[in-house]
Amino acid sequence: MTHEADAEGPIVLGTERHLKWRSLDWLEWLLMVLCGICLACFTLSVFCDVVTREIGRPWLWLQEVSSAFFTYGIFFGTAVATRRNDHLFLTAITEAMHGTLRIVFEVFNRAVVFLVGIAMVVFGWQNFLQGFGSFRMPSMTPIAYLYWPIPFCGALIALFCVEQIVNGLRHGFETENSV
Repeated sequence: MTHEADAEGPIVLGTERHLKWRSLDWLEWLLMVLCGICLACFTLSVFCDVVTREIGRPWLWLQEVSSAFFTYGIFFGTAVATRRNDHLFLTAITEAMHGTLRIVFEVFNRAVVFLVGIAMVVFGWQNFLQGFGSFRMPSMTPIAYLYWPIPFCGALIALFCVEQIVNGLRHGFETENSV
């Protein structure tokens, strides 16, 4: 799979454009920027955590910050990877197929991932609400702040699956490379 930049900029991929709505490009761009920010902040906080521990003056709250940025980055990245068709889908199998069989398998793959997204919304929301009863140490911050990306990511996964199913049924799932 080639990753060519789209006309909008180098972050939003032009690959599989026929499966994407241009109106959601801003969301892909935002998720990629958020992933980059989370990665940079995670790296910086871990670095500072190691340095402060080595000099004998640990900042214990940095572990909370690190885990938050790590968690946020994972779930933002999962959502954007779904839109980019970079993971979660069984593309190696379907790329060898053509016609109706391919359509059936492409829709099936995305329907399964859609259901996973819905499960993330439902159970992630329940976890988020229950997280107000548990607290992180030493800050005593509700652990719910670590859980909010789960239903958020699930909703985005579901949205991106719907986007790809609708556009795939309208324009076909096959790209120039797979024909």
